[in-house]
Amino acid sequence: MRRIHLVPIMLLTMLVTACSSFHERETLKFGGDPTAWRAHRQSVEPIQSWTLQGKLGLRSEQESGSGTLWWQQDHRFYDIRLSGPLGRGATRIQGSPGGVILEMAGRPPYHAESAGELLEQQIGWRLPVEHLLWWVRGLPDPDRPSRLQLDANSRAARIAQAGWTVEYSRYQQVGDVELPQRLQISGHDILLTLVVTDWQPEAQP
Repeated sequence: MRRIHLVPIMLLTMLVTACSSFHERETLKFGGDPTAWRAHRQSVEPIQSWTLQGKLGLRSEQESGSGTLWWQQDHRFYDIRLSGPLGRGATRIQGSPGGVILEMAGRPPYHAESAGELLEQQIGWRLPVEHLLWWVRGLPDPDRPSRLQLDANSRAARIAQAGWTVEYSRYQQVGDVELPQRLQISGHDILLTLVVTDWQPEAQP
């Protein structure tokens, strides 16, 4: 009889262990309430499709510029259009599980497996496009180790990940969730500043 009673206990233990290790790459540095952070994260994670518009500033040792950003995300597919900040006219980045296409004004399309690799080859700057899918929502990429600092409202104030530091200075209420409105991304001798002017997350089924 004891073995029969032990089975549900063992199953519950396995379930709790699996849940606690789901974000084992994530380390909270200090600040905020970890329980409130988990609740915030769980409210934002289901948002996987959106249309976003904003202003983008870029600064490096070689040059600097500013422009506009339009970003449409549909789960694992994205279409990002930049005007101005790369100093090379209109730029479009389309990504899917099959690869990435980069289009720049006056040039033929370029193809590669990752956006970061493609931009570094063609522009000379290493930009964290793959991680932006998470960072723009105020979340660390769960596939890479990260260190988080929470703000007084238990949202991400700073994320250190993959050689980059993301700092959030302002959030906005969008429907039932709070999403970043202003963030700065620094690393690899580059400073990116994004101010979101329009957040339109798609309703989840």
